[in-house]
Amino acid sequence: MARTRTQIKAEMTVPFMASESNASKYGFTAGASFDSEFSLVSLENILFEIVALAHFIHESFFDQHAKEVDQRLANEYPGTLPWYRTMALRFQFGFNLLGNTDKFDNSSATGAQIEDSKIIKYSAVNEVFDGQRVRVIIKIAGEENGVLTNFTDTAQIEAIENYFKRIKIAGTYLTIINYRADKLFLNLQIKRDALVLDASGMSKLNGNYPVVDALKEFMKELDFNGELKLSALIDKIQTVPGVIDATLFGAQSAWINPDAGDYGDPQPITISKIAESGYFEIVTFDNISYVV
Repeated sequence: MARTRTQIKAEMTVPFMASESNASKYGFTAGASFDSEFSLVSLENILFEIVALAHFIHESFFDQHAKEVDQRLANEYPGTLPWYRTMALRFQFGFNLLGNTDKFDNSSATGAQIEDSKIIKYSAVNEVFDGQRVRVIIKIAGEENGVLTNFTDTAQIEAIENYFKRIKIAGTYLTIINYRADKLFLNLQIKRDALVLDASGMSKLNGNYPVVDALKEFMKELDFNGELKLSALIDKIQTVPGVIDATLFGAQSAWINPDAGDYGDPQPITISKIAESGYFEIVTFDNISYVV
C-alpha cells in the first residue's frame, strides 16, 4: 500500500536531521525537527517535497496496477461469482463459441458487429441456499434508449440460456433472473419555495419539473442490483433548487412472481431494498404533493 507524502518525507528527513555531518554542514542540532530548522520555502524543504511527491505517485501507480491485476484475476478465474458476471457481459447474440471454450468466434466480424451483439448490458451475480442446494443467481438486463429493460425476444432468451448451460462449471445450479423492472411507488410531500416552484412542482424559470428530474437521475445513478436507500433518495431531492424540505410518507415495491408470471402485491420498503430484478422503475410521479 502506498505511503502518504508525509510518511515518505519523514522517512527521508528524520535520518537527514540525525546525521552529525549534515548538522555540521547546515548548522543545526543533530536530531532536531526538520520543520523547526527549515522553512516551507527553503530549498531543502522544496527538494524533499518534490522527491516525496515523486515517490508517492510512483507507489500509487503500483497500488492501482495491483488492484487492476487482482480484479482481473478474480473476474477471469472460472467458477467465481465475478467470473459469471464477466461471462454474462461477454455474451454475444448470434455468435458461436470456439469449440469447447467460453470464447466467441469473432474471426469474420467487425468491431461494430461485436459490440452490437453484446446485448447484456448489466449483470449481477450472487449465490443463495434455496433449502436444498447452493444456487448461483445471475441477474441480467439490456438497455433501450438509455433505459434498462428485460429480454422478451424468444431467440435472445433461448441463446442466453443455452450459453450459460455450455459455459457453467459442472454441477453448478444456475438461475437466470430476466425480469421486468421492480415497480417503485413513492408518496412524497415537498415543501417548496414559492419563488422557484409552482404548486405542481414546475420550475418558474425553466418550465421543467426539477423534483421529477432528480428522481429520474437518482434511479439512473443507482447501481444495477444496488441497494435503494430511502435516506439517499431524500438527500437527492433536497439538493433541488426550490425544495425547502422533503418528507417521504411511504415507499413500496412490487416485483415479478415467477410462479404467477406477473407482479405481486406492493410491499412496504422501510429503510432500503435491493430490486429482485436488479433495477427499479418509478410507476408514477402523481403521488408527489407540493406545499408552502
